[in-house]
Amino acid sequence: MRMRRNSPWLALVVLTGIGTVGFIDRIVVNVLVEPVKLEFDLSDTQVSLMGLAFTVLYIGVGLFVARLAERVRRLTLISIGAFVWSVATALCGLAMSWTQLLLARVGVGLGEAVGLQSNQSVVADYFPANRRGTAISILLLSPPIGAFIGFVGGGWIAQNFDWRLTFLIAAIPGVVFAALAWFLVEEPERGQHDPGAGDEVPPFTQVLARLFALASARNLVIGSALAATFGFGLNYFFTSLMIREFEVGLAEAGLYAGLIASAPAALSVVMSGMLGDRFGPGNPAAYALIPGICMVIGGPIYVLAITRDSLPLLLGLVSLATFLNFGYLGITFATLQNLMHPRMRATATAVLNVVYGLSGGLGPLMLGWMSDNMAASHGETEGLKIAMAITGGLYVWAALHYFLAARRLRADMDRVAASPGGG
Repeated sequence: MRMRRNSPWLALVVLTGIGTVGFIDRIVVNVLVEPVKLEFDLSDTQVSLMGLAFTVLYIGVGLFVARLAERVRRLTLISIGAFVWSVATALCGLAMSWTQLLLARVGVGLGEAVGLQSNQSVVADYFPANRRGTAISILLLSPPIGAFIGFVGGGWIAQNFDWRLTFLIAAIPGVVFAALAWFLVEEPERGQHDPGAGDEVPPFTQVLARLFALASARNLVIGSALAATFGFGLNYFFTSLMIREFEVGLAEAGLYAGLIASAPAALSVVMSGMLGDRFGPGNPAAYALIPGICMVIGGPIYVLAITRDSLPLLLGLVSLATFLNFGYLGITFATLQNLMHPRMRATATAVLNVVYGLSGGLGPLMLGWMSDNMAASHGETEGLKIAMAITGGLYVWAALHYFLAARRLRADMDRVAASPGGG
């Protein structure tokens, strides 16, 4: 009996679920920083290496898999990858040394390199260009939803049971969603909503040319990479800040971090995507101006928030800053997908995931290094606050690149439309 369905919304729901599970397994370490640091007697710099370990295989393997995904059934890769990273997540919970935990995190990165490179490519082939901003923004609800589940659920389990059990439980949903993608979701026809796109697979150099030779795409990549670096770093240490500064419990800190990283970010991602689809067709610059304006306001608000001595004020201001600083996710990916040939999209996503994978490793490492250096003269807690305030202020730098992208988007989109298969 044939079970697979050629349904855009079924595919979007299942792929959003897979992305959510992937983000849970990636970000759950954030809420476990303090217990892991205590168990293995680590500094802030050392404990931040859990983020960098994730990227070791994620980068190289992701590019290889993406080129493969331009030619083979993408849902097969997605299903296998989800299963692999779920097993690796379970192994994190069984690690008996710091080295074993880092190696297991490398395994999580390997699985996500296989399983997540093709998601946006599949969605882009299911939805036409004028609906991709909304569709990909829904797909990219995965980070805020995953953050909520990872922070809240992970914090509660770690406080009431053990941090190892957090990893073991987090591994289960990935196996379920891997089966759903394998049995229920049909592979869409490539380029069915992109007239004039051929079946030939453009060379890797043409993908890089689209991403980095086009001024608008280049600045979108740089701006979003900077925003991702700052966001990953701040989220990594946010629960630690609350525990150190306000002496809240792990479960309570996880609850606050989860609520802030989910609701405001989810609302921001969807709203920015919808605004982009509303104003972008008439004025392509809107695709870059919307996140740029948000971040140039959100960055200073985060600086103000992180220097407050009141927990309610801190949480309120960080929620507002999160709403402003995370709207770039869906609208940036959708815009870059629109600039790609249909058989460039999986590779383009992989290149972006390499960039963001580095961001996910370097962000916590950078902030942890600053925190350790500031701690020498200001103390552990104050040193972390200063490091986080500096990082939050750097969102203005990311916004600058979005403004530069806005100046070129219309011309670059016209150029791509005139030569859909070219560089």
